[in-house]
Amino acid sequence: MIIARRSTAPALALSMLNKVPQITLIFWIIKILATTVGETAADFLNVRMGFGLNGTSLVMSALFLLVLGIQLKCRRYIPSVYWTVVVVVSVVGTLISDNLVDNLGISLRTTSIVFACALAVVFLAWWFSERTLSVHSIRTTKRELFYWAAILFTFALGTSAGDLLGEASGLGYGPAALVFAALIGVTALAYFVMNMNGVLAFWIAYVLTRPLGASMGDLLSQTHQNGGLGLGTTMTSAVFLLVIVALVIYLTVTHKDFIAEPDDAMSGGRKSKLERTRASTSVVTPGTAEPAAAAIPE
Repeated sequence: MIIARRSTAPALALSMLNKVPQITLIFWIIKILATTVGETAADFLNVRMGFGLNGTSLVMSALFLLVLGIQLKCRRYIPSVYWTVVVVVSVVGTLISDNLVDNLGISLRTTSIVFACALAVVFLAWWFSERTLSVHSIRTTKRELFYWAAILFTFALGTSAGDLLGEASGLGYGPAALVFAALIGVTALAYFVMNMNGVLAFWIAYVLTRPLGASMGDLLSQTHQNGGLGLGTTMTSAVFLLVIVALVIYLTVTHKDFIAEPDDAMSGGRKSKLERTRASTSVVTPGTAEPAAAAIPE
């Protein structure tokens, strides 16, 4: 009998713990706050700090690649790292839309269609490659890359769609926020009452929370003349960031949004370091094939 370490790439990938949080009420609260910060922080850096649209785009794109690289190197979900990426990608998604509209003169209707098509392509590629779009199975680098690509395009799409409804249509920030909140409510009702597919409901809600957060951010930060409450981008960004930090600290301490691994069920998710290490080894008898890694339920 030989103790052999699994060395194949798929087995190594399966040893990674889930990289995203459990979908809870706090998840959606932070998500909406992050989308609001994405809207107000982009305006703050662009206008108040004087970086300009191009300068802000370069700085935030570099920061996004940095924090995403850190997230990809982690072998499990870490609240502070994960939510830092979400906040930064919310700013980058906003800037992608703003660059196409303000610098290239492309209409909001066109950018909304383009981003919707790009998101559909990501979902199709993800599905044909992995046969799932579930966020409860982000245990490989490939799936995580698909996940963050989808997240980026949801933010860009949400920015364009939110601006199209709130500004170009003349509806206003407050009414636009109510429209998107109502659509999220309909999605929640379809999921909880009509048994709508959970994966579909999640991604619909994820897309809709972006324009909801953006409309809220504009409503709070824009001047009275522009239809806002006049709090300014500095105040709005600072307050929302402080709330996000407080919630992330709470999640880090309590582990409320950690997804228990399948083999953690009997121990309530509390496995010893030795037990986790054993997951990367297997017992192989000479002359027999190496056992396949256990399938992870979706």
